[in-house]
Amino acid sequence: MIKGILGKKLGMTQIFAVDGRRIPVTVVEAGPCVVLQKKTADTDGYVALQVGFGEKKAQRVNKPEMGHFKKAGKGAFAYVRELKAANVDDYQLGDEIACSLFAAGDIVDVTGTSKGKGFQGVIKRWHFAGGRATHGSMFHRAPGSIGCSAWPSRVFKGKKMAGQMGNARVTTQNLEIVEVRPEQNLLLIRGAVPGPKNGLVEIRKGIKAKSK
Repeated sequence: MIKGILGKKLGMTQIFAVDGRRIPVTVVEAGPCVVLQKKTADTDGYVALQVGFGEKKAQRVNKPEMGHFKKAGKGAFAYVRELKAANVDDYQLGDEIACSLFAAGDIVDVTGTSKGKGFQGVIKRWHFAGGRATHGSMFHRAPGSIGCSAWPSRVFKGKKMAGQMGNARVTTQNLEIVEVRPEQNLLLIRGAVPGPKNGLVEIRKGIKAKSK
């Protein structure tokens, strides 16, 4: 059984439970993903399924890619990723993996690329307090001292400093699936998931149950 699926984040909305509670949810178009290749321990050293997601015009695909896609017979795809599977023999090339893999109440981990925010200082990027805002302070939004001179005579790796913020692979764990709409290929996931609208996300079954 495959343990995940690719999807596209459509945005956030809210739904109401039977008891009247308002639940914020992220709407994800999950699948269908098409099996393009089976990775086995004998040929590749590991077990996984290569899947394609999202339509792409054939004229925008080069010949080697198109030859690979034709083996599945389902057209060209915008995204190609590998997903873990317990047994790849359960699938054949061209098989579709749908959002019906999940059910309401399942706990999932969602991975995506966070929004890029450009080069930011330490206050925005790391929530430094900064200095006094009073007149004559001369120290407002600077990072301050970053190390000693005599020893270690260098800056330690991982020091929190100004730099690029966002645009990184982020995983949000233990999110709950509130509703599954297989006729629309939609998953309604409680809370926020990484990335912008129309961004690619990977949804996998969570390792541990969500504490209540």
